[in-house]
Amino acid sequence: MPKKAAPSTNLTLIDVAKVAGVSPITVSRALSRPEVVSEQTRQKVMAAVRQTGYVSNMLAGSLASNKSRLVAIFLPTMANSIFADTVQALMERLAQAGYQTLLGLTGYSAEQEEKLLEAILGRRPDGIVLTGTLHTESSRLRLAQSGIPVVEAWDLADDPLDMLVGFSHERVGEAIAQHLLGKGYRRFSVISLGDPRGVRRCQSVIDELGRHGIDAVPLQVMTPPATLKTGRDGLQQLLEQGPLPEVVVCSSDTIAQGVLAEAASRGLRVPEDLAVMGFGDLSAAAQVYPALSTVSVDGQLIGQKVAQALLERFNNADNVGDPVRIDTGFKLIERQTT
Repeated sequence: MPKKAAPSTNLTLIDVAKVAGVSPITVSRALSRPEVVSEQTRQKVMAAVRQTGYVSNMLAGSLASNKSRLVAIFLPTMANSIFADTVQALMERLAQAGYQTLLGLTGYSAEQEEKLLEAILGRRPDGIVLTGTLHTESSRLRLAQSGIPVVEAWDLADDPLDMLVGFSHERVGEAIAQHLLGKGYRRFSVISLGDPRGVRRCQSVIDELGRHGIDAVPLQVMTPPATLKTGRDGLQQLLEQGPLPEVVVCSSDTIAQGVLAEAASRGLRVPEDLAVMGFGDLSAAAQVYPALSTVSVDGQLIGQKVAQALLERFNNADNVGDPVRIDTGFKLIERQTT
C-alpha cells in the first residue's frame, strides 16, 4: 500500500503522487487533462487529493501552459429554468474534459454584458459562451482583439462573432402565426418579456399575421424577469386597453402560465373564451390545466453542441476549419390551451 503523505502546509504534486502510487506527471495529467488518463487512475489520484488536502496552483499551471482551463458562460437570468438544460449539459461536458466554468448574469442588457466581459477578459478564459447575438460595439471589438474562442448560443445571425449554436427566433414567430391561423384564429394579442429575443419572436408573429391581412395586433412588453405575476399583469393590461382577443401569444411559458391564472380568476374558459400559446416547453407546461401549447427548444442539445464546438477549437487551435454554424431547430407542441 502507498504511504500516506505527512501533513504539510505546502503540499506538492509529488506528495499526491506518493499517496496515489503513480508518477507526478500522471497526477498532473489527471488534474489538468483527465480525458487522457484512465478512469481508474483518475479515481486513484482524486482519492489522494482528498486524502492529502492538496490544492492545485491553477495560476502557476495557466502561466506555464498559457491555458486557464476556465470557460465563462453569460446568461440573461437564473429566474426561470429555460436555460437550465443548456447550462447543465454544457457544464457537465466541459467538466469531463477538465474545464471549470464561471457564470455571469447580464440581465438581458448588452451594457451589463460589456461590464462582465471587461472583468472576465483579464482572467484570460479559454472560451466564452454568450447568450444571444446582441452585443455592444465595444464588446465586439474587445472579443475580436482577444482571440478567445466565443460561442453565441440560443440564436442565429448573419454576422456571428465566431461560433454559433441556436435557432431562428424569427422562424419561431412565423411558425406560431401560421399554426394558429391554420386553426382559424383571427383576433390576436401578444405579451412579451422585454428581452431582445422574446421581442423578436413576438414581432415576427405580428409581421407574419400582417402578411395574412391581420393588422393592429396589440403587443404588451413587460419588464423582466418572467414570473407568473408578469403574465397576469400583462393580460390585465391588454384587457384594459381593448376587447378580449381570441388568442394570446406569450414570449415564454412562465408568462403564459400567468395568463392562464389571470384568465381563470376572471372566469374565462381556455381555450373556448381565450386561447394561450407559450414558448420553451418548460417542465410545468404539460402539467398545468389546461395543458399549455408551446414551442419546444432542445436546450440540452444546444449545451452539448456548444461544448463540442469549444473543445474541438481548444484541441485544434491551429486548424480552425469551417465556421461552426449549427441550427438546432424547434418544434411546435399542440396541447389543450389552443
